Amino acid sequence: MIETERLLIEKLSVEDAAFILDLLNTPSWIEFIGDRGVRTITDAQHYILDGPLKNYEQVGFGPYLVKLNTNGLPIGICGLFKRDILDDVDIGFAFLPDYMGRGYGYESASAVMAYARSVLGLTRIIGLTTSSNHSSIRLLEKLGLRYEKKIILRIDGEESLLFGT
Repeated sequence: MIETERLLIEKLSVEDAAFILDLLNTPSWIEFIGDRGVRTITDAQHYILDGPLKNYEQVGFGPYLVKLNTNGLPIGICGLFKRDILDDVDIGFAFLPDYMGRGYGYESASAVMAYARSVLGLTRIIGLTTSSNHSSIRLLEKLGLRYEKKIILRIDGEESLLFGT
């Protein structure tokens, strides 16, 4: 779908369940995004069917699989999310620990934002993160998004920071 210097970015499929199972159970995913209760391959398949695949069908976008273009190894996800409670589409990303801090987040998010503007016609993209997720804050700012306000998204009442273009 999208190719960058080092990455291939494509739609997720149920065949990616083993990777999704690993990603959703990393400490950083659980801390910053939340425990989705995905504990088995079957859970991961349902997560993909009920989330990404449903989003592709309903809104035309969603989270995308990020793979190394040299060997096709999946290293993370980066994509676009339309939440019912927000007017704008937000960009989100998560990577396996071994691939964090290597510029893959910026490379994939820049490409997804360009795709969102040129192909999907989006004019405003936001980013959401917690105040304790300093890596995500730096990445959102590097992408050109600026802090706008605090909002409550999670059931536990934790505040999220909203960054916008």
